[in-house]
Amino acid sequence: MRLLISNDDGIFSTGVRTLANTLAAAGHDITVVCPDRERSATGHGLTLHKPIRADVMESIFAPEVKAWACSGTPSDCVKLALGALLDRSPELVLSGINHGSNLGTDVLYSGTVSAAMEGAIEGIGGIAFSLTSHTGEDFQPAADFARSLVAHLDRHPLPRAMLLNVNIPAVPAAELAGVKLTRQGLRRYIDSFEKRVDPRGKTYYWLAGELLEDIPQPPLEFATVAAASFDPADLQWMSTLETDVQAIRQNFITLTPLQYNLTCASGLAGLRDLKLE
Repeated sequence: MRLLISNDDGIFSTGVRTLANTLAAAGHDITVVCPDRERSATGHGLTLHKPIRADVMESIFAPEVKAWACSGTPSDCVKLALGALLDRSPELVLSGINHGSNLGTDVLYSGTVSAAMEGAIEGIGGIAFSLTSHTGEDFQPAADFARSLVAHLDRHPLPRAMLLNVNIPAVPAAELAGVKLTRQGLRRYIDSFEKRVDPRGKTYYWLAGELLEDIPQPPLEFATVAAASFDPADLQWMSTLETDVQAIRQNFITLTPLQYNLTCASGLAGLRDLKLE
């Protein structure tokens, strides 16, 4: 398959190198376009007020991998690749392997997820891969799962352009409990801003925070049109699925389908009789 790979950890990260080389060794046509430095937590930001530069990178990846370092955000990287660098459209847009999880509401801030979502916006399936550790350095089990998933999608393509958000526990392959299809969960943090003073006497703030564990997970929200076509048994099954936040604690690889349409169906229903003057 023709695969475009990006990330938010930067072109020199171990995660993207392991992913690209593993998939190239499996016979896929790989193009890598990544930020030239770490651009974590940039969300779906775009560069609009200065030029974007891209430099060909050599000797980082396997010889058959084509690679560019881009001065922009993860979303810039995918847009630039699709609009200027590639001769043909890829069959999938992959992002990662991120150094750290992207679970629950983390996806709203994640550059990793946003790069893969850019593929879905352009009508191309996307997959975001994240290793659930900021310190672990063994990306091979995650890359091996990516190879298996891409091989499956080569035989059984995604039913429509969507994003699959994949989180892989940072444990040895033998300790993985399996793979679970999950729904997006909820993560909350106790945010705190440390007030500091720089050497010139100017005040600045450093965002810190603590993850809150074991918070109640939200019910599944259905899009109005899609819900109308579901069989009641399907609706019941989906409502009982664990969230990615829950399943990852049991050492399952989590696979969560996401979409860029953020319409709140219950909100539409609740506002149906709203009268504005």
